[in-house]
Amino acid sequence: MSEIKAQVYKDPRPAEYFDHIHEWTRNNDPTWVYDGVRAALTPIAVGLYRTRAIGTENVPSEGPILLAPNHFSNMDHFFAGVYLRRHIRFMAKSQLFGAPVLTQIFKYGGVFPVRRGYKDEEAFETVSRIFDRGGAVLVYAEGGRSRTGGLGEAKPGIGRIALQNGVPVVPVAIHGSASVRKWKKLVLPKVTVQFGEPMSFPVVAEPTREQQLDCSKEVFDQVKKMYTALDEKGQRGVKQALREKVKAPDPGRTIEP
Repeated sequence: MSEIKAQVYKDPRPAEYFDHIHEWTRNNDPTWVYDGVRAALTPIAVGLYRTRAIGTENVPSEGPILLAPNHFSNMDHFFAGVYLRRHIRFMAKSQLFGAPVLTQIFKYGGVFPVRRGYKDEEAFETVSRIFDRGGAVLVYAEGGRSRTGGLGEAKPGIGRIALQNGVPVVPVAIHGSASVRKWKKLVLPKVTVQFGEPMSFPVVAEPTREQQLDCSKEVFDQVKKMYTALDEKGQRGVKQALREKVKAPDPGRTIEP
């Protein structure tokens, strides 16, 4: 596997640096930039990486929804969104924002920052405001890219969002993107994105970290099940199993307030 550059875990820029992005995101929908970027990258995702989707019907066409995928590659944003008709808002590490042109593309294309190395309440407020507008938000279950080549561990972020906002959570398994960086060796993996059935959790105004993590693990367990099935059976095998109703996602369990 290609070497991945070391992460910078603490963004040195002040929180105010990102205020204009949060303010715009909370009050506006993505512009034509979103559709333009999707149009430009769809041939790459669908053509080169042969991306296919399973279970897109599990993502509601309207209303607030939280998508919670695993994360291997910077292309995962596009893999997850290419087959969904609705606009998805993406929470991304703040280090991606800086270059003026890219920052504008991210801002108007549906991406907003979470400030790395800090407890970024602004990011969570932005998520809530997007939900208030009936939007869909994607937050990676592991909190960042897995750097081992295998699935990582769930972080409490998606649990906090789910419990505080009471929105359905769709677990998402992205299989194959761990090898995306091998394109330099002319190796182009086949990517499959599976959307699980929405999971519901009770509203907890101020969930403890334990409750947040418990909820996150519940969601990520479904991601792991789907990912493992794709690993073992392949795309065709999973589709066949779903048609035969051999296995169905377990419902989310109740998190005690």
